[in-house]
Amino acid sequence: MNTKALPAALADIVDDFQALTEPDRLQLLLEFSQGLPELPDRLKDHPELLEQVVECQSPLFLAIETEKHDGGPADAVRLYFKAPPEAPTTRGFAGVLHEGLDGLSVAEILAVPDDMPELLGLTRAITPLRMRGMTAMLGRIKRKVAATQRLEA
Repeated sequence: MNTKALPAALADIVDDFQALTEPDRLQLLLEFSQGLPELPDRLKDHPELLEQVVECQSPLFLAIETEKHDGGPADAVRLYFKAPPEAPTTRGFAGVLHEGLDGLSVAEILAVPDDMPELLGLTRAITPLRMRGMTAMLGRIKRKVAATQRLEA
């Protein structure tokens, strides 16, 4: 599958998944779930700053912040996720998106194809409902990032 349209970090992740068999892809997803960073204290103490992605089967919350440099437009988008440890698939998807998108520019995130989750090759190993959850996470991130861009304009 073509990963040229993806940012480098996300393309590398997709390539890693595509190089594996389905059972090994599930193991890699589990590794991403274990690598999902904890929320910073400023968000842990203020759950109202997090937005739930209701399409996910397990409770998943996210926050998006943009870093501005030199008074110009946002140079980097920061992503924060909260998902319970007993939801490894949801945490894994969040981990993939965090590692692949965190720190990118608004334009880079908005350019990610909406069907990117399908590129991971998990559609036969993961239920369609769970796949829709990851697609919804990406869609929510892109909508929120686009909204921050409109606010800056």
